[in-house]
Amino acid sequence: MDKLEEILQRVETKDLHADDYETIRTVIESYVGLFYAVGDKNTTIQRLRKMLFGARTEKTAAVVGDRKDLPPPPAQDMAASTAPTEGNGETSPQLPRKNHGRNGADAYTGAEKIEVRHESLQPGDPCPKCDEGTVYETNRPGVVVRLVGQAPVGAKVYYLQKLRCNLCGMVFTAEPPEGAKGEKYDATVGSMIALLKYGNGMPFNRDEKLQGSLGIPLPASTQWEIVEAQAERAEPVYQELVRQAADGEVLFNDDTTVKILEMMGRRANEQILAEDAADDSATKEMSHRSGMFTTGIVSTREGRKIALFFSGRQHAGENLKDVLSRRTETLGAPIQMCDALARNLPGELATIVANCLAHGRRQFVEVADRFPEECRHVLESFAVIYRNDALARQQSLSPGQRLHFHQTESGPTMEKLHVWFGRRFEERLVEPNSALGGAISYLLRHWEKLTLFLRVAGAPLDNNVCERALKKAIRHRRNSLFYKTCHGAHVGDIFMSLIHTCEFCSGNPFDYLTELDRHAHEASVNPQNWMPWNYRQTLAAAAAPTDN
Repeated sequence: MDKLEEILQRVETKDLHADDYETIRTVIESYVGLFYAVGDKNTTIQRLRKMLFGARTEKTAAVVGDRKDLPPPPAQDMAASTAPTEGNGETSPQLPRKNHGRNGADAYTGAEKIEVRHESLQPGDPCPKCDEGTVYETNRPGVVVRLVGQAPVGAKVYYLQKLRCNLCGMVFTAEPPEGAKGEKYDATVGSMIALLKYGNGMPFNRDEKLQGSLGIPLPASTQWEIVEAQAERAEPVYQELVRQAADGEVLFNDDTTVKILEMMGRRANEQILAEDAADDSATKEMSHRSGMFTTGIVSTREGRKIALFFSGRQHAGENLKDVLSRRTETLGAPIQMCDALARNLPGELATIVANCLAHGRRQFVEVADRFPEECRHVLESFAVIYRNDALARQQSLSPGQRLHFHQTESGPTMEKLHVWFGRRFEERLVEPNSALGGAISYLLRHWEKLTLFLRVAGAPLDNNVCERALKKAIRHRRNSLFYKTCHGAHVGDIFMSLIHTCEFCSGNPFDYLTELDRHAHEASVNPQNWMPWNYRQTLAAAAAPTDN
């Protein structure tokens, strides 16, 4: 409010600052959105609070209250938990409890490991306590963890001694040490900047101020030049990532908004006028489209996940179409998980479409305050489905076993829910035009795609994995606000894809980006060997001695 008061004072004096326009524009857009939300007859105070302040959780117990009379876990639980999974005869280990305490030493995988030998004893020495036994090395050493703060990008300044001959004037300069040779910026610099910017949403200007306050200047323009060059070297690996994602068994896709200044204002109008003369109708349609989107695509195959990001005018379905155009022809149609928007479909390319059950569930979460009993029944039914899916995941069931498990345990619940929905309208227990009627109609309209997990092995329940991936793009948008050019957006897409795919593989994205840049030539020749899940094996194979 203090900031708005200052802007109002500058409006009166007609002395607006350059950044005041964006603040005023945001306030007006928020007011317009709030105006239409209040005018909607389906908007409740609770929904309005969620729109303004966000919802903490949508768990069933938080929405409709906890109940003690929920149905017991499926009878198949114990049998399924002891059944061997396909491909091995081992049972799945018990998952660790959450919030079990501080991190142990094994959690610091990126820390430098230092072995400290005993200052006076060696294995085999006589015991200084009893003078009779001998000491031996135990299997569990003592562990001390010490954390040290440091700048994101460090620096070393080498002063090379110079000696001059007093007779001939020849100057002799000391040779720089091994660590000081080569380029000014190590490969780790670009990796750290990219990880801060595209992995954690830290703008270049903010990083510049942080580095300057720590005595290591790193201008924003220099940061951009470094990551731009590194992205260009990583382009072949990114394209290989797209190719392998196209062969996925299940592909999740969704959109979020993005701002690219090059596509806005005067420059966009000039581009439209130039493309109006083109004969390509698709190009004309794209140039006249006002929206800009970042598409997130998550491809899964054999338990491995690949995350891809694409920013520009195209919708999620159009970007998915471009990815699937690179799919191996001998492979069948993949499963596609998305919400029910038509723009998420890849046009004429065939996919087995599944719709997001979480979107259907959210329809009832939003009206639970007005129809508590009906929504309780629906949400508790969905709770059974999600609990069964969690059990299947915990027991590491194969796609076929998971399908059979859902058909046995979740199928009856979904069938009863479908009958219950139909009776609401047949017996006129629900007004079709009411908020509850709209929620029921949404599920009935998309029932076949929402229940694909009961008919096709491997079909997921929801699109949550893609929506979580898009949080990287949303975090970047909230912090950096926009991309300046389409090229800058592409650089962001490359790094977000590499970073998030590495996180899917439980890898270290900083180490991966660094090694990828250090071996850029090898990666450009054989990019398939430099994926986030196999680059360590490639490095180990290169370092292994060869037999003559």
